[in-house]
Amino acid sequence: MSIVVAGANVNDHKLLRSTIEQVVLERPFGKQHLCLDKGYDNATGDIESLINGYIPHIRRIGEEKLDARGKKTRKARRWVVERTFAWLSKCRAILVRYEKKASNYLGLLQLACMLLWFRRYYRLAILR
Repeated sequence: MSIVVAGANVNDHKLLRSTIEQVVLERPFGKQHLCLDKGYDNATGDIESLINGYIPHIRRIGEEKLDARGKKTRKARRWVVERTFAWLSKCRAILVRYEKKASNYLGLLQLACMLLWFRRYYRLAILR
């Protein structure tokens, strides 16, 4: 998981390099895959993924997931990023950015993400 704070008018594909560089944990050895949506269907998405050692899986614009008969195989699912944003929106301190310094806002985002992962880990540990 990684976080990059930028302006609201910056396209996602322009932040791909800095987002990959901000990954906190080292990746395990072996092939690593990177699933990206249609917003990354350009040369930047492919090149940045390959430079950083990922195998890109980018859904192309106009492409839908179809089976052999030409029908949709599954209904659409929410992306992991959108789900995480929904979880983070429950933290009222980061819902609207009141901090003037980006580093303070980044610290609050990191704290909220740590709380999310701690709660998930705690829930999984109890269920075992």
